[in-house]
Amino acid sequence: MMDVKNTKDAEEELREDVMKLGKDARGFEEEFVEFLKKNQVIGLAVAFIIGTAATALVTSLVKDIVMPVIGVILPGENWQTAILPIGPINFMAGDFVGAMINFIIIALVVFTLVKYIMKADMSKKV
Repeated sequence: MMDVKNTKDAEEELREDVMKLGKDARGFEEEFVEFLKKNQVIGLAVAFIIGTAATALVTSLVKDIVMPVIGVILPGENWQTAILPIGPINFMAGDFVGAMINFIIIALVVFTLVKYIMKADMSKKV
């Protein structure tokens, strides 16, 4: 037979352990929320999502609007598929030029946006 005193002691010890776990869990939750706030993780996530959407927009702008205009200006129909053979190596020159144009346009768009945002920010401070 189990002693009643031992059972009550075991129940009390179990209750104390459960309470301690609850306090530790609350401490972890508070620490995690503080981490999210301190490091602005939510803002970073929102910026990442907006950046991904902006990337798709700028890529579409380059591919669907700018590149057809460049295709009309440059001689040859499929300049993006142009290959520069040097010995046994085939360099994808057209693809590289297309990627460079893509980069320059994206850099200009980002530069313009940042300049506009910073100008608006500076006007608020004055």
